[in-house]
Amino acid sequence: MVSLPTLNQIEKRYGELEGQVQRTPTIKATSRKLADILGPDLYLKLELFQHTGTFKARGALSVISTLTEAQKAKGITAVSAGNHAIAASWAARKAGISAKVVMTKTANPLRIERSKAEGAEVILCDDIAAAFAEVQRLEKEEGRTFVHPFEGVNTTLGAAGVGLEMMQDVAGLDAVIVSIGGGGLISGVAAAVKQINPNCKVFGVEPIGAASMSTSRQAQEPVTMDKIDTIADSLAPPYSLPYSFALNQVFVDDVITVTDDQICAGMALFQEELKLAVEPAAGATLAAVLGPLRKQVVGKKIGLVVCGANIDSATFAKQIVRGQEHVGALLG
Repeated sequence: MVSLPTLNQIEKRYGELEGQVQRTPTIKATSRKLADILGPDLYLKLELFQHTGTFKARGALSVISTLTEAQKAKGITAVSAGNHAIAASWAARKAGISAKVVMTKTANPLRIERSKAEGAEVILCDDIAAAFAEVQRLEKEEGRTFVHPFEGVNTTLGAAGVGLEMMQDVAGLDAVIVSIGGGGLISGVAAAVKQINPNCKVFGVEPIGAASMSTSRQAQEPVTMDKIDTIADSLAPPYSLPYSFALNQVFVDDVITVTDDQICAGMALFQEELKLAVEPAAGATLAAVLGPLRKQVVGKKIGLVVCGANIDSATFAKQIVRGQEHVGALLG
């Protein structure tokens, strides 16, 4: 049985990180088209304006803030499709320690370059299994501390700041929608939201081709997926893990799935209606609220966590074109 983070712990860690991470704005959407469908109370938590372009900076900095001086002297390592690598590199630079981050050769080139720009050494591996093996080698041979991309109390306490800020900024939210990769973001957001307002629903959304949390909830235990197939690479860990899964079970009301076509449509609508260029992980939340969650949230006071925007312009353009072909179906 895991120990659940208390609201006092969340607030304490938030205070410790205050001034080091951005307090990102929560704004009311102004789209007439979306208001006609969902109602007038759609709010956007703009975590894409966080340091490094995603919420990941909060968790990485939270973990690194707990390291001893001896651990700092040996540095950190991380494994990631990109966003966590950038965030861990940034947090390490901010703390004045070295970072070696491991990514696959298929990682988005923009994310690789941004990790390097933060001062990290980037090691590219053929696949995710080789990447984890390399991280284990760095832990064993160099004594580096592994900063996990989504699992652990300190990661959750960092991510919980997103939920804490939302609840402070918008009174009376009825529902909060959060995309799920490994579950680090939603574990923190949901823990904060539910302990402040137990009546506010928290919904998670996953790509149908990377539904590890949905599958785990059905199995009542963390599972590993045999296959992952989605454009949303930051939502594509092949498994869930005990801590984030346990918090999901306690604090999250439901997890639904969306297709890649719906994700792209969500991205197109973010750009056209909300004037935001987002990555697929963020597009998934708007796809969810317009698609499978619509009947449950229409007319309610809705909060969407816009988790990130680390995407190169060529990939973004391709996915927007794909999305425009499916906007009608999503809105219908």
